[in-house]
Amino acid sequence: MPALSPTPHDSHGNGTAVVLGTRPELVKVTELLRLLGPEARLIHTGQHYDEEMSGRFLTELGLPEPTFLDGVGGRPRAGQLAAALEQLDALFAAAPPASVVVQGDTNAALAGALAANARGIRLVHVEAGLRSHDRAMPEEHNRVLIDSVADVLCAPTETDRAALRAEGVPDERIEVTGNTVVEAVRHHLPSPDERAALRARHGLPVDGYVLATLHRPENTDDTAALRATLAELGALAAAGTPVLLPLHPRTRARIDASGLAPLLAGLTVTGPLGYGAFLGLAREAALLVSDSGGVQEEVTVLGRPLVVVRRSTERPEALRDFAELVSPGAAVGEAARRRLAQGALGLRRLAALPSPFGDGRASERIAALLDPASSAYLAAA
Repeated sequence: MPALSPTPHDSHGNGTAVVLGTRPELVKVTELLRLLGPEARLIHTGQHYDEEMSGRFLTELGLPEPTFLDGVGGRPRAGQLAAALEQLDALFAAAPPASVVVQGDTNAALAGALAANARGIRLVHVEAGLRSHDRAMPEEHNRVLIDSVADVLCAPTETDRAALRAEGVPDERIEVTGNTVVEAVRHHLPSPDERAALRARHGLPVDGYVLATLHRPENTDDTAALRATLAELGALAAAGTPVLLPLHPRTRARIDASGLAPLLAGLTVTGPLGYGAFLGLAREAALLVSDSGGVQEEVTVLGRPLVVVRRSTERPEALRDFAELVSPGAAVGEAARRRLAQGALGLRRLAALPSPFGDGRASERIAALLDPASSAYLAAA
């Protein structure tokens, strides 16, 4: 698999600018940044910047100090894009990079993509081609727009490549690289002793608890949906399976504003977890319940089952074995009990399956595409 040929606007800058704004993006570009070394410049839009959600991730993941943009976080989507675009354009005008890398489907990624396109800078989209076909999701619009202007589209799977080809993207712009989440999970998963200590801290039995996360607007901004999901988690706990719920600050605020705090009484509630701590607890859970896109990928590396609480998903690969898509309400409890009933045998089956998201070399492949001179190994990959 040879490196892609440079586009006509490749050579007018130096180095690579990596634009991001949320903690899942930080996790997924860590290994790529390490491989790129000092020639990479990290730009954080501040879409989700606070100490709990991004600040300590920079330290935990060993990332370089970013260039931070001002006044982006806390605004509605259009305001975030406008504020980020203005500042990114000024940065790229003053010191144009040879390439801009964006990851995923966030507002930060779209702003980085549009700013690169406006300045004629080569754009590399990591995690290209994901499609939920759900136009109610802002992320769906973001990822389609990014793919439409990207010069190099790094598709995690053949399914994602097929989606891009169906939209008319030429083959020569697409590379199937795998998903960088695979190497992120392998690198940051705590040791068995560290995982045991994490469980002990929360009083959780190995392979005997549920780990849950909720943060998407479709679940948190709809009071009925939030109440229904919390009630189902509470019923699981009341039936004897402990439920650990690390609360996103936004979810905590919605619970308090909606008067739903009493539904937390039977759950073990914590603040947001560091990435390693989350992986350690996920690896020894009997089941995860989440609306996170990243968790859908992570469980396939950890070999754990997942109930996805969403209307739709852009990661159908996880649904083949590891995950089940359900709407808020009784279906959450029904799916959870069905998965829990599979017990140790079900966990062993999943642990033996390979992740559909690749072999853990995605970051290597992407780094080589950014630096074709170093990509000789790709021909043999």
